Amino acid sequence: MLIALWAQDKQGLIGENGTLPWHLPNDLKFFKDQTINNTIIMGRKTFEGMNRRPLPQRTTIVLTSDPAYQAEGVLVMHNREEILAYTKEQDHPVFLTGGAGVFDTMIEDCDQLYRTVIDETFTGDVFFPEIDWDKWALTKTIPGVVDDRNKYRHQFEFYQKK
Repeated sequence: MLIALWAQDKQGLIGENGTLPWHLPNDLKFFKDQTINNTIIMGRKTFEGMNRRPLPQRTTIVLTSDPAYQAEGVLVMHNREEILAYTKEQDHPVFLTGGAGVFDTMIEDCDQLYRTVIDETFTGDVFFPEIDWDKWALTKTIPGVVDDRNKYRHQFEFYQKK
């Protein structure tokens, strides 16, 4: 099962200079809870924005068109077909985690979407690609808790492909 997992602001912003434009511990916990002991797929720029460190207790796949690209502790794949073949062999969810190019390339192949929507507008340079929402059914929404550490209203949305 292939699941896209991302956080965005009200305008679809997902990044700024290779990082998140906000600090929202609830969303980081949500990300960890969903992906722990599973596989995550990210593009080279996203991986390098994390200082080329794979996240613990996850298999990390870096998707890049560079045939010579190597990084310690990750699997490197070069195209959509490799990702789909890998996903079919797994008995656990595989999560697309960014960036925009990976989402754009693979979103049509996803079975589910997990989206955190932050009810704010931030400044950044990367937006989630256009998606045909008519192909998706919202199955669950969980309001996020706002407190002294999580200052922005947010919600977690779960979608199933129709």
